[in-house]
Amino acid sequence: MQTIRPHRRATLALLLLPHGVEPHAARVLVARSLRAFGDGFVAVLLPAYLLALGMGQLEVGLISTVTLMGSAVGTLAVGAFGHRFAQRTLFAAAAAMMVASGAGFATLGSFWPLAIIAFFGTINPSSGDVSVFLPLEHARLAAASDEQSRAALFARYSLAGYLFGALGALAAVVPDWAARATTLEPLDSIRLMFAGYALLGLAVWWLYRGRGAVPAVPDPPRAPLRESRSIVVRLAALFSVDSFAGGLVVQSLMALWLFERFGMSLAQAGTFFFFTGLLSAASQLAAPLIARRIGLLNTMVFTHIPANVFLILAAFAPGLPSALILLLCRSALSQMDVPTRSAYVMAVVAPGERAAAASFTAVPRSLASAASPALAGAMFAAGALSAPLVACGGLKIAYDVALYLSFRKVQSGSARVSDPPDRAGERG
Repeated sequence: MQTIRPHRRATLALLLLPHGVEPHAARVLVARSLRAFGDGFVAVLLPAYLLALGMGQLEVGLISTVTLMGSAVGTLAVGAFGHRFAQRTLFAAAAAMMVASGAGFATLGSFWPLAIIAFFGTINPSSGDVSVFLPLEHARLAAASDEQSRAALFARYSLAGYLFGALGALAAVVPDWAARATTLEPLDSIRLMFAGYALLGLAVWWLYRGRGAVPAVPDPPRAPLRESRSIVVRLAALFSVDSFAGGLVVQSLMALWLFERFGMSLAQAGTFFFFTGLLSAASQLAAPLIARRIGLLNTMVFTHIPANVFLILAAFAPGLPSALILLLCRSALSQMDVPTRSAYVMAVVAPGERAAAASFTAVPRSLASAASPALAGAMFAAGALSAPLVACGGLKIAYDVALYLSFRKVQSGSARVSDPPDRAGERG
C-alpha cells in the first residue's frame, strides 16, 4: 500500500499544523475540508432537489429532522460502543456511509428510501458538522496534540470546516450553470452533485486507510460527573434550547425559505451561502480576541443577542436585498459562541470531569436540534413562512438571557469565567 513519503508528510504537516502536533493530524484537517465542501453544497441543494422530486415543504423538514436524528444516534453509538472497535475500522465505516449516502440520493427519488438513507448516512442539512465523523476526528486531534497546541489545532479544524463549507455552498451554483450550458436537466445536474458527494467519501476513505493514517492510541480514562454535575446539567438544558431553536433554521431550511419567500434561484442561494460561510469563518478568528477583552460568557451572550435580532428582522424584510443584508449581519455574529462555548464548559467544570462534561452537553444538543426541522417544515407547509425565523430568534434570545443570568457569577477556580482573563488573573 502506497504511503506519503516522510519528507512530503512533514511538508504537509508544516503547512497545516501548529508546532508540536503529530503529522498524521494533517489528514484529519484535509478530510474535514473535503467533508465540509460536500456538506456545503448538499445543504443548499437538498431542498431544491426534494422540491424538484415533487415533495413539499413538510417533507423537506422531515428529511432534515431524520438526518439530524440519525447523526445524534450515530454519535451516541460511537460513544457507547466505539471503544470495542479499532479507530481505523470506525473511520472506514463512516466513509462508507458517506459514499452510500451520496450514491443513494443520486439514484433514488421516493420519500421513504431517502429518509432511510438520511437516517443512516452522513447527509448534513446544516452549516455545521453533525456527522458521526465528529467524535472520531475530535478524539484523533486530541491524541495528536499536547496542551499547548490543542487549542490552535482545533481552531484550524473549525476554520477549515467553515471555509470549505463556504466553497461548497458556492459549488451549488453548478446545476444552474450546467442546465444553461449543456443539455442536462436541472434534476440530473443535482443528481450528479450527489454523486460527487459520494466521490468525496471515497477520498475521505483513502485518507483514513491503513494503520499509519489512524494510529492506535488508548482512550484516556474518563472521570464521571460528580463535582460539576449541577453546572453541567444546567448548561446542557440551556444548550438544548439553543440547539432546538437553531434546528428551525438549519441551512437547508433557510435555503427553502429564500426559495419560497423571494423566489431566489439556486445559483443566487449558493453565492449567498458562500459569503455567510466566509463571515462565519472570520468570526471564529475574532471570537477569541473578543473573549480576551470581555470574557467568554460575555462574548457568547453579547454577540448572540444582536445576531438573533437580525434574524427576526429578516423575517419581516420587505424585499430580498434587505433580507440578505440582515442575514449577512447575523452570520458575522451568530457563530462566535461556538469556540467560546466549548472553552467556557471546560473552564467551569473540574479538570478531571471535562471529557464527561463535553459528552453530556453535546448529546442533548444533538437530539434537540434534530427535533425542530420537521416543525419548521410544517410551518412552511401551513403558509407561515417567516414563523420559524421568528421562533428561532425569540428562543435564542431567551436562551442568551437565561444563560447570562444563571452563570454570570459562576466561579472557575478563584476567578469568574465571565470576566476578561487579565482581570480575572489579577483577582486570583
